[in-house]
Amino acid sequence: MSGAGPVAGPDGGLRCPWGLSTEDYVAYHDTEWGKPVHGDDALYERLCLEAFQSGLSWLTILRRREGFRKAFSDFRIASVAEFGPADAERLMADEGIIRNRAKIEATLANAKVLAGWEAGELDALVWSHAPKKPGRAPRTTADVPAVTPESTALAKALKKAGIRFVGPTTAYALMQACGLVNDHLAGCVSREG
Repeated sequence: MSGAGPVAGPDGGLRCPWGLSTEDYVAYHDTEWGKPVHGDDALYERLCLEAFQSGLSWLTILRRREGFRKAFSDFRIASVAEFGPADAERLMADEGIIRNRAKIEATLANAKVLAGWEAGELDALVWSHAPKKPGRAPRTTADVPAVTPESTALAKALKKAGIRFVGPTTAYALMQACGLVNDHLAGCVSREG
């Protein structure tokens, strides 16, 4: 299998190659990506951002994350669930976010669904799909999957529960970002940290 292995950063530490491509990525790679995320609102935010990322570069989303947080009431499920048609139009005009009607409508609809859940229910559902045993550390970027049986099952469970705009690839990106799996390459400074 071909693919890039870890690359030395300015500090000499090895990192996943994508984690060195921009300063924004260095900070995200080193402090957030792959670290466990818990809490319904925090997971709702990540789920929404992964959906907005679909078809785009993650860097586009990362650089607009504060705009997204402002536009969507810091992704507090209870607050976003109260948004109505006027809010959807406001969001379509907001230059601080990705103005995609289907993604905005899914974000609002998903909040309405999740507002009816018990506290901790989204957290429990997402984390119930974490692999039971950690996989081997990927050696190169080619060893990192885009979809797994667990991400397929998570996407199916979320869809069955009424959550929109989530497929197996988006679910796997969520699993990577929120620490359900550790896809930092073998030797990466963030693998163990």
